[in-house]
Amino acid sequence: MSKINNDLLKELPVYLLVAVSSLLIMCFVVHAMVGGLVSLHTEYILYAVICLLDLAAMAFMARDVIRRRKAADHD
Repeated sequence: MSKINNDLLKELPVYLLVAVSSLLIMCFVVHAMVGGLVSLHTEYILYAVICLLDLAAMAFMARDVIRRRKAADHD
């Protein structure tokens, strides 16, 4: 069990870098697609929705990595 936690702690900076860059890219995509076409308030709402969807996807991926590692550890 401690090996799993140790591996995750070593990979945490990489995961955080990917998470931050993914969120920035997703916000830029929203701005590039709808910036100037809709009101600023609507654009901010779209930022929030897209960021929440991106965070949910990253959480599911992280959960899957942890689950797979635990399953591999038990084998």
